[in-house]
Amino acid sequence: MNLDSSRGSQTTSRVGVAVFKGTGSRLESLSADEIIHWTLDTFPIGKIAVLSAFQKAGCVLCHSIARLGLQSRVDVLFVDTGVNFPETIETVDRYRTEYGLNVIALHPERTMARQTAEEGVLYLSKEGQERCCELRKKDPLKQIRGRYEALLSSLHRSDGGRRAKTPVLAPDIELNLVRIHPLISITEEEIEAYIRQHGVIVNPLHDQGYPTVSCARCTTPVLPGEDERAGRWRHLEHASQYCNINPPDRARGGDNSDFVELSYETAQKIENYEI
Repeated sequence: MNLDSSRGSQTTSRVGVAVFKGTGSRLESLSADEIIHWTLDTFPIGKIAVLSAFQKAGCVLCHSIARLGLQSRVDVLFVDTGVNFPETIETVDRYRTEYGLNVIALHPERTMARQTAEEGVLYLSKEGQERCCELRKKDPLKQIRGRYEALLSSLHRSDGGRRAKTPVLAPDIELNLVRIHPLISITEEEIEAYIRQHGVIVNPLHDQGYPTVSCARCTTPVLPGEDERAGRWRHLEHASQYCNINPPDRARGGDNSDFVELSYETAQKIENYEI
């Protein structure tokens, strides 16, 4: 951890992968609720948000925030690509009105119509699809850089693929914050059980053949026996099944050169955490 004392006192710290791995290993034994509470104890008020696309795991995480009474302490970020299914937008609105969550929608710079007029129908090729996801998902999320220090996500290892190695804590160097995964050890069966037990609001498309839901342009239903992500960019057989908004989905994993700049107090709490 490198301390920056350029203003006469230790105000910020560079926290790297090794520190996150060490603290993350100690958080492994905690429950999702306990990891959420650790986040609230570690990061300043107003510096914590949840990132959710309001799929099942994301709904479980958002419901947990409401169940724990943290609506006023944790923002919920939703990347509204402008081409979401109406059912997705309705689900987001229900979380605002029925659970009282402060859902903040992040929007692309251009409408899909303007983007298409200027760049063509991007999602019809692999390269175009990557460009479209960059413009409509990743770029809007970059608007939050400097606003938060911690971003809670619903990624979990039972998703498989690259997500099978997702750490509890990880630096996001693009956003300069810490990605935190409270649901890291949850299984698909446990997600379903939580939803049933608490009557959690979920996207109705999940019951209509969509195990995962993204933009309406590029998501289709999935047949019995298919991989649950087979409906993502089905028209691009060679394409990745991920939009890369989440660091674990990207080809490059974090290495020891990755770090984020946090307040000195926060960095100390992360490095010195003991169960």
